[in-house]
Amino acid sequence: MCLVNLFDHEFVVAVSAIACVLGLLILWDTKKQINEAQETEEILLRMSFTYWLVYCVAFAIEKIALPHWQSLTMTLKITTALSYFLTFSCIISLPLYKFAIHDVEE
Repeated sequence: MCLVNLFDHEFVVAVSAIACVLGLLILWDTKKQINEAQETEEILLRMSFTYWLVYCVAFAIEKIALPHWQSLTMTLKITTALSYFLTFSCIISLPLYKFAIHDVEE
């Protein structure tokens, strides 16, 4: 009973890494004039994409690394955990920032 599971964690991480690169490329446009609030929102989005990309790369290296490289494996686990939590904090900060700016404008 060997079924191919297309929604493996590794597959989802690979697809999300590609999506992060595409998201960063979309946010790259530096020629537009924006106000401070929009700039802060873009910075939070860039940080979210970048931290998640760091997670994806560290996760991939962790899967590829040889098991007898204990120090590298432990460093990669710490990196994945920190980047995961930083991504989560940026994602939570974006709506909180929008809510705070909305209250100031009223």
